[in-house]
Amino acid sequence: MTTAATLLNSWIAHLRDERRFAANSVEAYERDVAAFLGFLFNHLGGEATAQDLATLEPRDLRAYLAFRRQGPDAQADRSISRALAAIRSFYRYLERRHGVTNARLALVRGPKLKRSLPRPVSEAAAQNLIAEATDTASQEWIGARDAALITLLYAAGLRISEALALTGADLPLPETLRITGKGGKERIVPLLAAAREAVAHYAELCPFALTEDAPLFRATRGGALSPRMAQDLMQRLRMRLGLPSSATPHALRHSFATHLLANGGDLRAIQELLGHESLSTTQTYASVEAKKILQLYRRAHPRA
Repeated sequence: MTTAATLLNSWIAHLRDERRFAANSVEAYERDVAAFLGFLFNHLGGEATAQDLATLEPRDLRAYLAFRRQGPDAQADRSISRALAAIRSFYRYLERRHGVTNARLALVRGPKLKRSLPRPVSEAAAQNLIAEATDTASQEWIGARDAALITLLYAAGLRISEALALTGADLPLPETLRITGKGGKERIVPLLAAAREAVAHYAELCPFALTEDAPLFRATRGGALSPRMAQDLMQRLRMRLGLPSSATPHALRHSFATHLLANGGDLRAIQELLGHESLSTTQTYASVEAKKILQLYRRAHPRA
């Protein structure tokens, strides 16, 4: 009998090799489902099989979600909701590829989540981040690199993983860039002249050979700049500028969308630029703008 662990390995290979999910996404899916299978080992008294997965009752899945809420490692509602989504995705794969079905588990509902609004940085803060990156770096080429990365994230709305996936083959950056995003979905992103010029300036100063198969953004010793390094960069800059902890690399993507919308951008067009599957995801930026208008009204209206 095929074990659940074998099916998990097959699913992860499918996500990584066929659907070409980002490495971080694959790791998160694997972590969540592996934790579920680990719980089943104790819950069922042995390693789960394909037959066990097909015959689980809703109460078994609810027991797992309750387990996630307990003890010193208790998970928040958002983490539990993400774990449930991963388990459901795993079951969809099992049904399509291995004929393992369990419709009863669809009866289990996750915690209701209050949708948090994106927290973009202001237009002035985005400009200050770029200037601060240039002025405070230990070496000129590093300042140019940091300014180029921030400019690219803000000007094109890229995810940090998408920006760091660029290679020397992408130089010189064209007016439109083909980006492969989540789930291997491709989109075309226009690039402002300011972003192209910032990257060109960095490439000119970079002391390492930016060959076609090498990463574009380099760390101090020549290796690939990692997402963790980009996070650290933003942390240093926001501390210098007195910005909140929400000023992360991803906040620049939020800023891209929010500022386009505030200046008359079409919601459907912004959805395409961001690579969102659903328009409802993009509509959260309209909520940000509406909230901003309401705050302005309450501050400025004489009867507010």
